Amino acid sequence: MTALGNDYVYIDCVNQTLADPEKTAVLLSNRHYGSGSDGMVLICPSERCDFRMRIFNGDGTEAEMCGNAIRSVGKYLYDYHLTDQTEISIETLAGDRKVFLTVEGGKAVRIQADVGAPILEPYRVPVDFDGEICRDHPLKVLDREFLVNPVSVGNPHSVAFVDDVFHFDLEKYGPAMEMHPFFPERVNAEFATVRDAHNVEMRVWERSTGETLACSTGCCVTVVGGYLTGRCSNEVTVHQPGGPLDVFYDVHGDGHIYVAGPSRVVFDAECDLDVLLADEDTVERCRRAMYNWNK
Repeated sequence: MTALGNDYVYIDCVNQTLADPEKTAVLLSNRHYGSGSDGMVLICPSERCDFRMRIFNGDGTEAEMCGNAIRSVGKYLYDYHLTDQTEISIETLAGDRKVFLTVEGGKAVRIQADVGAPILEPYRVPVDFDGEICRDHPLKVLDREFLVNPVSVGNPHSVAFVDDVFHFDLEKYGPAMEMHPFFPERVNAEFATVRDAHNVEMRVWERSTGETLACSTGCCVTVVGGYLTGRCSNEVTVHQPGGPLDVFYDVHGDGHIYVAGPSRVVFDAECDLDVLLADEDTVERCRRAMYNWNK
């Protein structure tokens, strides 16, 4: 499934089990040896919510949260008849979240996700900073200084605003920002350009993945960072290479961030993982390729 170009392999683990998700994610995510994706998402039972979501990056590490993935999970659950509800609670490593579905012709055509309240305390993001809130903090990255705004929405992010993000050298500064010692758990690095109060352009270098066409949590952090520094409104359309996403930061209500946009199925398949995972050489080649690329 893809949400604005942010593509994951989704696996139904309500009706089956997956023995080795880390290795499976490495193999399936590889765009040469596997099906190709930004990562793998498991849809599982939950003891406290309607369902549980687990996310694995292309290098096999487990991620806490992904806004585009949780929206796609909502569509999957409804379109593949695992639920008939249009408001669904989903357990994640970042906490419990809700998705709200707009249904037409028996399909979810627009999905809104409650991403929760942003975490602004530096020690909780986390960043190596002693103050209470880190806003427009000057950070030297390679040969350039950026004003960074760290925010967590269950996973660590930081947004820096630049003059022209679509002509910005993300391949150079993205991985350097991700690995900067200021971020002890590494970081998802957003770079954004404000066009007006309600329109922002953004590109992202995702932790353990590299540049992706879209990142829903990255859009949330961009709007929060832009709003708190007076650059934009709390209701913004974030324009990414993969397409626009609508973000609403409810500063006068519950303090949560809401994102809304489409998701779609690219293809369905059945895969004999026992056969694929038995090929240890291919799995290791995929792992090394991802490791070297991220370096």
